[in-house]
Amino acid sequence: FPFRLFPLREHGMNWRARPLTCQEIQAFRKSKEVMDRFLRAYKLMLGFYGIHLVNEETGEVERANNWRERFENLNRFSHNNLRITRILKCLGEMGYEDYQVHLVKFFLTETLVEETLPNVKRSALDYFLFTVRSKEKRRELVHYAWQHFRPQSSFVWGPRDKLQKYR
Repeated sequence: FPFRLFPLREHGMNWRARPLTCQEIQAFRKSKEVMDRFLRAYKLMLGFYGIHLVNEETGEVERANNWRERFENLNRFSHNNLRITRILKCLGEMGYEDYQVHLVKFFLTETLVEETLPNVKRSALDYFLFTVRSKEKRRELVHYAWQHFRPQSSFVWGPRDKLQKYR
């Protein structure tokens, strides 16, 4: 079977790659070697996107030194957004839910606050946000996005009345 770097329990673009089973996910999560490789692959992909994993315990990320040139690539080629969505989903499968939160918040900050990734904004809002497994953390991120989205009246990713009362 073809090897997948960030395997999921769903079909992707490669029709020959079969989805993971729950048993396989559990076996992966129990294997230190597999999880070490997974983390190495994650760091490699972050580097490709111009992002650096600051803290392996929390999943906190920041811009890497090469961020300007890598963000140009992210803005130019939208197929990267599919890969990022896949990575985010796989983080959830592998038990790295906190990593999901930090990476999504990073993209929300870069697209909505810093405005460095205008061509990633729709994917961050439509897809990245909704890969976050924790309902509570996802709500926090939707609220964060709403706070920074302009114009706020055009924000469609959460009910305005609940967003205004949030916290």
